[in-house]
Amino acid sequence: MLIKSITVTLVAPMSDHAANRGEKLMGNASSIKRRPDERVYISGQMQRHALFSAIERLNDNEQTRVANGDGPTFDITTDLRSDMGGFLNPSVKRRTAPISATPAVSNNKSKVGRDLLVRLDQDLRKDEAKAKDENGEVIRNSNKQALAINEYSLRDEMLMSFHLDIGAVGIDKEFEYSDKKHINTINTAKITEAEHRRRVELFLESTGSVTDYANQARNATTGEPQKVLIVLDNKMSRKSARYFAPETNETERKNILTELDSRGALYFLGDDTKVADNLISTVDGAYRKALETLKSKENQLYWPVTQKTPKS
Repeated sequence: MLIKSITVTLVAPMSDHAANRGEKLMGNASSIKRRPDERVYISGQMQRHALFSAIERLNDNEQTRVANGDGPTFDITTDLRSDMGGFLNPSVKRRTAPISATPAVSNNKSKVGRDLLVRLDQDLRKDEAKAKDENGEVIRNSNKQALAINEYSLRDEMLMSFHLDIGAVGIDKEFEYSDKKHINTINTAKITEAEHRRRVELFLESTGSVTDYANQARNATTGEPQKVLIVLDNKMSRKSARYFAPETNETERKNILTELDSRGALYFLGDDTKVADNLISTVDGAYRKALETLKSKENQLYWPVTQKTPKS
């Protein structure tokens, strides 16, 4: 099969978390992001941040790296963020991201709690010269006390999806114009075919290893799947991202899989809450089978190369 895109949709349980805080809407209270229907969410920007952190951690090729989000290099040959994450620099050029991500949204209404954090400055020596009472005792300065309120969500089943346009990985598009009219597009490969396949496999593996939510670095918040649907598709489609949505009923789920079967797409269901059968495996099993299928010589990855692929 010719694989043109990959969609990974998953559900990850999160407890006592604030994986993506919002603005301080109540003075010194750090607010967790919530939708109008009272379900907490994690922005697509944070999802991409966490995904590229996973890509950086899993990348084992010393010739490539993941640049910081605030400083992409525009070099798609060596910078994985520049290649798969895209960039916009009006003075250079614009690159559309092959990787896209949905916000992560709780499948149910969220119960939000609040933490009161108090910080006291116990080092009074610096105040001794100017803050003593009549008996020579140090006067505590109340201004040294800091109060902060942090919101957190008790428990959520967070639904999130990631998508990869395989044909755009490692490709530099150049456009030819005549009399201000676009007449041709040249797709120049900036990496080898082997590296192209490696980056596709790296994307898939990374979606199962999303852990680095910036605001929760010390709290072990994780987006690792409890349930997952991996689709290796022969067309550009994200329809399977609806599969685990709470508004999707069993009939629609069945029809989504039937549609994938009808066009010959390959999909892998994993659910750690159920006993494995002919259709469903564990999450780990689903990822293993999907990666084995990607590496199989029976399947090809779509790559619209016009110019010759580099030798190394």
